Amino acid sequence: MKSILDGAMRKAAALTSRQNLTEATKVIQNALSGEAWGQNADSGAQAREDKGQSRLAAGNIWSALTPLQKEPVPVEALTETARKSSPIGEIMHQLQNGFLSGGLPELGFGSASHARAEPGSATFDGAQFLTRTYSCAAGSRDYKLFVPSMAASATHRGQGLPLIVMLHGCKQDPDDFALGTDMNALAEQCGFLVAYPKQSSSSNQMGCWNWFNRKDQVRESGEPSIIAGLTREIMTEFNVDADQVFVAGLSAGGAMAAILGATHPDLFRAAGIHSGLPCGAATDVASAFTSMRHGASMEATALPETNVRTIVFQGAADRTVHPSNADLIVAFASAGLDSAVETKQRGRSGGGIAYERTVITDMSGVPQVEYWAVEGMGHAWSGGRAEGSFTDPNGPDASREMLRFFLQH
Repeated sequence: MKSILDGAMRKAAALTSRQNLTEATKVIQNALSGEAWGQNADSGAQAREDKGQSRLAAGNIWSALTPLQKEPVPVEALTETARKSSPIGEIMHQLQNGFLSGGLPELGFGSASHARAEPGSATFDGAQFLTRTYSCAAGSRDYKLFVPSMAASATHRGQGLPLIVMLHGCKQDPDDFALGTDMNALAEQCGFLVAYPKQSSSSNQMGCWNWFNRKDQVRESGEPSIIAGLTREIMTEFNVDADQVFVAGLSAGGAMAAILGATHPDLFRAAGIHSGLPCGAATDVASAFTSMRHGASMEATALPETNVRTIVFQGAADRTVHPSNADLIVAFASAGLDSAVETKQRGRSGGGIAYERTVITDMSGVPQVEYWAVEGMGHAWSGGRAEGSFTDPNGPDASREMLRFFLQH
C-alpha cells in the first residue's frame, strides 16, 4: 500500500503542476480507497487501447482517421486555462547562465521546474522500440525507433510503410515525447514507423534543437543534415514508402520541423509544427528570445523556396512561444498556392476545449495547410497523455489529426 500511495502522490504532484487538479484528486482518492492505482491505470489504459481496435494495414490508415466532427461553439464561452510560464526575469537569468556556463540556454519551454515523466513507453506484443545511434560528417545523435508488430508481414508483402520523425522539445527526450504524444499507440494501430531523434546535452544543455543557429538552418549542415541522414538510414533498412515520410515536432522541435520542411522538401512530404517558429525566425540567442516572446519578423524570416504540406497546432494562450509565430508559418506555407480556398470551422474537443480549424486547399481541392488555434491552451501538446511532460489532455488530439493530415493526399 505504501508503494501504491507513494506512486499516487508522485502522479498527483505531476498532474497538479499541470493545473489538472481534478485528475490529481482522483488519483489520491483511488490510492486511499485501496486500489492499485499505478497498475490499474496502466492496464486499464492498455485495455481501452486494444478493445475493439484491430490493427490496420498501411493502405487502410486513411479510413480510420477522419477529422474531428464537433458542433460549433462560441469561443468566447471558454474560461482561460493557460499554464503559468516563467516570468521574464527568470528567463533572462537562464539566458545569462547559459552564456556564462559556455552552453546554450533553454529555448523552447518556459518552466524550469516542470515535472518530467518517468522514462518508458507503451509496449505491444510483437512491436519493438529500438535504441540506435546515427553518425555522419555533421555529427552524431541517438534516436529511438518504434517498429509496429505488423512491419515484418508488410515487408514480406512488399508493402511500404509510412515513417514519421518526431522531434521533442526542450527538457524532453524520446521516451517522454513518445509517452506524451501517444504516437506509438497510433503507429501500432495503423501500421507505420516512428523515429524519435534525441538532442545531445553536449549540443544544447537544455536538450533543445538549435533552431536559432544559422548553421542549423541549412540543408547540408548541422542538425538538419543529421536528422535527414538518420531518416534515410531508416528508409534504407526498412521498407518505407518514400511518398509517406513526414516530420513533426513540439516547440524547439516544431521549429526544427519547420526548418526540415524548408531544407528537405524532397525527403519530408509534410510537416507538423506544434507551438513552433518559422524557419529563420532567429539567428542567435538574442533574436530567438525576441521571436519567442513577441513573434518573428516576416521581413527577417526567409520564405521557403518550396512549400511542403503543413499542419500547425498552437495554443492561443501560449506564453512561451508567441501565437503570431503560427500565423507566420501558415502564411509562408500557403504562399504561392494557386486558386487557394480557405475554410474555417469552430468546435470543441471531447475535453471541452474550443478551437478554430482553418483548412487551405489548392486548386485541385487537396488540403495544403491546416491550422488549429486552440483557445485557452498554453505551451503543450494538444490532446496528449498526462503522463508525458508539456501536454494538455483536454485539447483536440494533435497526434491523430496530424496523422490524418499527413496521409490525406
